[in-house]
Amino acid sequence: MSRKIIIDCDPGIDDAVAITMALFDPRLDVVAITPTAGTVDAEQANTNAMGIIDQLDPARYPQIGTAAVPSDPPMLDDSHLNGPDGLAGYNFPSATRQNDHSSDKLMADLIRRHPGEITVVCLGPLTNLARLCRMDPSVLPLIDKVVISGGAVSHSGNATAVSEMNFFFDPASAKQVFASATTKSLVPLDVTDGVTFGVDLLEKLPAETTRAGKLLHKILPYKFRISHQKLGREVIPLQDATAIIAVSEPELFQWEDMAGDVEVNGALTRGMTVFDRRLRPEWSVNMEVARRASVADVRDAIVRSIRYAGQQTR
Repeated sequence: MSRKIIIDCDPGIDDAVAITMALFDPRLDVVAITPTAGTVDAEQANTNAMGIIDQLDPARYPQIGTAAVPSDPPMLDDSHLNGPDGLAGYNFPSATRQNDHSSDKLMADLIRRHPGEITVVCLGPLTNLARLCRMDPSVLPLIDKVVISGGAVSHSGNATAVSEMNFFFDPASAKQVFASATTKSLVPLDVTDGVTFGVDLLEKLPAETTRAGKLLHKILPYKFRISHQKLGREVIPLQDATAIIAVSEPELFQWEDMAGDVEVNGALTRGMTVFDRRLRPEWSVNMEVARRASVADVRDAIVRSIRYAGQQTR
């Protein structure tokens, strides 16, 4: 039986790869995409989510929510690494389909409809899930699991010296989700930043004649080029794709129960994830954290998933 998932994301290049993988993985049933601001603003996030789905044209369309404008956005987003539209200049037309519900409302409705069956996979800032915590906390015990791509344990940050981008963008929401009554699995930069790909990945993508191949061949070369130009890296990590593998093949990761929190107020540490790792911890364990991964196996799983999506979109 396939696992029902909601993909909560700020649709940039990495998110698009993850969505492509998940939509055609027979082990996963993507019931909804719930956009949020992060890589791009809320309006562009809505356009990107619908554009990705329309481009891939899966046999069954997931429902799509509407992103809310965050209350305290930082001056920094991730468009400098993803293009002004977040998707390498794909420039999908403005959304024509009207979404009926905000992302958090759609999330709540689906979780109530399928109690104990839905995994919420958070690939962007945790704005939507935190809104759900505030607006409808009674739904939280009905979530099967929350899988979060974000944060860092010992790794340096990718937004600041100590903060990962998703948590830096909306630290208050990350803090609220960490404290929520949900079963959480965190896939931090310590793991995801190590699952890297060289430019030879482009040769392994599906043919451009497939719908998945057309999308990936458009966006991934841009990611390699910008990574080289702005970061001086010859390889790219696919953090969100790695998080999808953590959902479908968790046995490829080593997990540790940990007690974590998120810094909100620090001038230098906004969005920093902090874990109680003392010999005698005083904080209560509130999540499992991926500490290591079988990198070669995860990398192979991502490539297999991408190629399978190509087979399903001929």
